[in-house]
Amino acid sequence: MKALTLIVALVISTCLLSQEEKVKIYNPNSDANKQIDSALTIAKQQKKHVLIQVGGNWCPWCVMLHKFYNTDFQVDSALKANYVLLLVNYSPENKNLETLKKLDFPQRFGFPVLVILNSEGKRIHTQNTAYLEKGRGYDKDKLLDFLKAWSPAALDPDKYLK
Repeated sequence: MKALTLIVALVISTCLLSQEEKVKIYNPNSDANKQIDSALTIAKQQKKHVLIQVGGNWCPWCVMLHKFYNTDFQVDSALKANYVLLLVNYSPENKNLETLKKLDFPQRFGFPVLVILNSEGKRIHTQNTAYLEKGRGYDKDKLLDFLKAWSPAALDPDKYLK
């Protein structure tokens, strides 16, 4: 019985390690400041905000959230309509501490954490993603509400000054 338990544990850990090695959504070698500058250029042209997801390939919740963006049509549509999505790496290889300091230390909320910049580069919101969770995943309605509440249209002062 002990041998069977050991074999099962080895198979599970091997599967988890091989999955972890395959995940490459974050690039630890990227210069986060250059990434943000590029995203801001696009956001300005397209009249969108920049949505930064800070995390790492080591983080299962980071991978899960990124996968959720790409597998749910409504979430994907809301993102593409209003945001330029950017993944900023935080890992032992590259913590991007200088960039995170400029973003007012979003890592204080854990990972993943979302930061929204307007097209001028001003940080307008930092979101602890724990509030977007439901059970062992992310809540579609909460995520859609979040994306809508911080979209350029929702923050247009002309809507509120008339």
